[in-house]
Amino acid sequence: MVRTLKVVVQLLPAALLVVTAAAQDVEPEAVVADTVVYPVWEHDLSATLSGSQAGYKRWTEGGINSLAATSQVLGTFVRTSDSWLQTYELRLGIGILKQDTLAVRKAEDALRLKGQVSYTGDGKFHSFSPTVAVGLRTQFAPGFNYTKNPFEDGRNPPVKVSDFFSPATFTQSLGMGFHSDFTFSQRLGIAAKETVILIERFRPVYGQVPSESVRLQLGIESHTEVDREVFSNVQVKSTLGLFAAFNQDELPDALWENAVLMKVNDWLSTNLEVVALYDRDISDAVQIKEVFSVGISIVIM
Repeated sequence: MVRTLKVVVQLLPAALLVVTAAAQDVEPEAVVADTVVYPVWEHDLSATLSGSQAGYKRWTEGGINSLAATSQVLGTFVRTSDSWLQTYELRLGIGILKQDTLAVRKAEDALRLKGQVSYTGDGKFHSFSPTVAVGLRTQFAPGFNYTKNPFEDGRNPPVKVSDFFSPATFTQSLGMGFHSDFTFSQRLGIAAKETVILIERFRPVYGQVPSESVRLQLGIESHTEVDREVFSNVQVKSTLGLFAAFNQDELPDALWENAVLMKVNDWLSTNLEVVALYDRDISDAVQIKEVFSVGISIVIM
């Protein structure tokens, strides 16, 4: 872990210098005569419903009847005042899949909440801000392993391995943050991470003993985020979170979330999501999730 922390500490200042230098090359915007009245709230809340269906009857080339549907709610709320910047993010998603004679299966399940408060006073605090951040990551519905039984108790797959708040991950961090025009942000600080598993029999799957409902870890957290429009109506958001626990001499936990949103028009959109998760408490391998959907998008507010 010491080697990893040294690498993180050495690379972050260099990255921040590059971003700062790039920002200095941009011509300053014209001064707006109108006086801004604080606080200012900005919000973006939308819902998406997407699905696909395939049916075959006496089709010589073969195929499997399938039906899939996914719904998602995405929200971002930003409050700006004279010296403070508050950002809150919400993501709710659930999806199902039905293939031929197989039972209905869960295809997507996400409950994500994030909150961040930064002091953005005059001078150096305008870009480099003391920041407090919290987060929650869990799911709504039960999840099953359809390929193997991780409990090794003789049962044949599928076996239930997760449920609401089993697991759930809470994070809290206190440190310094850097942001550039809301397209790039970097946060580094001291953090706490709690892994909560309410259902006792699931705990060994996530590296906890049956009597341990909450695993508390203290360490250093790095959070990097890029959110920008790369082409017309094509939005890319990439978030990399690293957590290195003080009591573990190994590579840090990593969660890399990437999303590409392509708007065809005001109501039709295409989404591509790729997520990579590495947590040695759960598995030695990198876990990958990929979701591609085309659906109807409705702006709520």
